[in-house]
Amino acid sequence: MSHEWLAGVDGCPGGWVVAFVAPPGAGEAVRLRMERTFAEIVAAPEAPAVIAVDMPIGLPDRVGPGGRVAETLVRPRLGARQSSVFSVPSRAAVYAADYGAACAAALASSEPPRKVSRQLFNLVPKIREVDAALVGDPVLAARVFESHPELAFWQMNGEAPLAEPKKVKGRPYGPGLDLRRRLLVAAGLPVAVVEAAPPRGAGADDLLDALACSVTARRIRAGLARPLPDPPPRDRHGLPMAIWA
Repeated sequence: MSHEWLAGVDGCPGGWVVAFVAPPGAGEAVRLRMERTFAEIVAAPEAPAVIAVDMPIGLPDRVGPGGRVAETLVRPRLGARQSSVFSVPSRAAVYAADYGAACAAALASSEPPRKVSRQLFNLVPKIREVDAALVGDPVLAARVFESHPELAFWQMNGEAPLAEPKKVKGRPYGPGLDLRRRLLVAAGLPVAVVEAAPPRGAGADDLLDALACSVTARRIRAGLARPLPDPPPRDRHGLPMAIWA
């Protein structure tokens, strides 16, 4: 029987790890796959009706303390996990030619003035991929939503911060990964999928993050998810600047 596909997406060293899932009640089918580019996800044969991606959507012209309003609203909910929420810099900083230029642009467009972190700058190519796809296609922009795995796990955990991290000193942390696996199973994902080996080019944490985003995609499609902030402000191209859960 045919059914509608949804997608949870996380950026990783190999490209993008994608969990294609069906809405609850439409079957247990889940397809895990690595895609090289965001455009390949959009053009996938599953034609996902909702794509929940762990990547900033909507780039401000100027940034206040703590980044966009979305980041400032999400962090307090995550407790000790709030360091996973990066401050998104201005559009000019994201599209700067190199790290030095990005820092200069960020300093000129933030209050108080601050540079771009190295961690965030490493995400810039993927931020640009998503931004370029959505700015160029308003129809696609209506299908793609910004999500954040730790906010998704917060929601799955009864809107409470998780007690365990996914990594400790940059290495996968078993108790934290197992906690997240239990939450994903409780949210309705098959055990075999949650415990599967990640696609080549992705880590175990990347796979769990993509699955968490797929839970958010289901909530969006069911009309249960809400944006932070609500309603979302929009950037100069009309893209909403909000994180969904």
